[in-house]
Amino acid sequence: MALPVSEPTAPPPRTPTRILVADDQPDVLEALRLLLKRDGYTVVSAQSPAGVKATLDAEDVDLVLMDLNYARDTTSGREGLDLLGELRARDALLPVVVMTAWGSVEGAVEAMRLGARDYVQKPWDNTRLLATLRTQLELARALRRGRRLEEENQHLRREQGGRSPLVGESRAMLPVRRLIERVAPSSAPVLVTGEHGTGKEVVARLIHAASTRADRPFVAVNSGGLSEGVFESELFGHVKGAFTDAKADRIGCFELADGGTLFLDEIGNMPLTQQAKLLRVLQTGELHPVGSSRTRRVDVRVVSATNVDLGRAAAEGRFREDLLYRLNTVEVQLPPLRERREDIPLLAAHFLAAQGQRYGRPGIHLGPGAMEALIAYPWPGNVRELEHAVERALLMAVGDRVEAEDLLLKRMGPPGGGSTRLEEMTLEEVERYLIERALGRHDGNVSEAAKALGLSRSALYRRLQYYGIKGAR
Repeated sequence: MALPVSEPTAPPPRTPTRILVADDQPDVLEALRLLLKRDGYTVVSAQSPAGVKATLDAEDVDLVLMDLNYARDTTSGREGLDLLGELRARDALLPVVVMTAWGSVEGAVEAMRLGARDYVQKPWDNTRLLATLRTQLELARALRRGRRLEEENQHLRREQGGRSPLVGESRAMLPVRRLIERVAPSSAPVLVTGEHGTGKEVVARLIHAASTRADRPFVAVNSGGLSEGVFESELFGHVKGAFTDAKADRIGCFELADGGTLFLDEIGNMPLTQQAKLLRVLQTGELHPVGSSRTRRVDVRVVSATNVDLGRAAAEGRFREDLLYRLNTVEVQLPPLRERREDIPLLAAHFLAAQGQRYGRPGIHLGPGAMEALIAYPWPGNVRELEHAVERALLMAVGDRVEAEDLLLKRMGPPGGGSTRLEEMTLEEVERYLIERALGRHDGNVSEAAKALGLSRSALYRRLQYYGIKGAR
């Protein structure tokens, strides 16, 4: 059956440059509108400081060209200077060019001190005015690009280090690879599912790298771990003064990923209130930063990931069904490591080489006993646990070979096999044993098993995910 893969979508057309012209004389506004329109600009106008602020509350502009005098028979420029200070407080990167009919050097100097980028004298010279505006618009774009790059760098610094490529040639991984190859070039939303540690973010990065958006940003966020108070600010951004700690404008993850890919990890843990806010942005492609009434449009491909059965969660009212349909145009399901054991040697060798470079031990290798121990171990933490075990073994190893004892693997004895004497088991083995016994007594019913164990349902679910226990309902 053919997969429902959508065709690549072109990015939205570039928004025309918008200039806000402010002057109390209608004939001046009309003359500037005609001049700027001929040069390709979209012009919005205001006849007072209040009109300027109302316009900026309602829409985005790229530059403000404003007179300093608004009250009749006033030449001090005080109204304009006060307005200039307010504009700088709103957005320090918004370029403001002032106009004055009086050629006052003092007024121009004061305007520049308050943050104006340049000034022109009335009556203006058309060529000089247009050149001034072009220069300031280019400068503003460069400054905004710089701030965007800094936001991206801060986001990347908050992430963990580089992720490994998708390693694995097992039969269980071949369908995954084929599906990624088919879906990656499109802009279709992808839902990556699988247990903790199976490599869901690795798959998301691989999809991005093989897409037409590869030269645009890839932004990852743990969407299920955001509290209600920071959710909108993290995803949609905020403006200065939106709340107590909002000391400057902040670009949200959606805007950082504009034109590229946004990876929403742990999507199944997102509360319903946050799901509704996310759904609206996915439906419209529009967002409002916290504290702003302006609408921002974004073109983002969303790849999400979860270890939760979202179909069951939707049936139980814990996940919005309409949001699920938005996210899982294509679903990529990753098998646990215990179902792809033939990949363990490849993965272990890959991790050992990477960690050897990191720690200055490039020649180290796995001994036969270590490889046998790795293959025999059940890996409840999947690929992530294997990576950590290899790193630990490299640090413990003496010489250029990792032995079985260097791995320090816990003895994982399932209740059905081997000794079940509690005094011979680790704390984690006891916990897993008791959880499985409780589930068995209650036919896999999570609510009843949680009650018997003295846990909340969510606490038990976290333990089921950690130990890779299946069959619960």
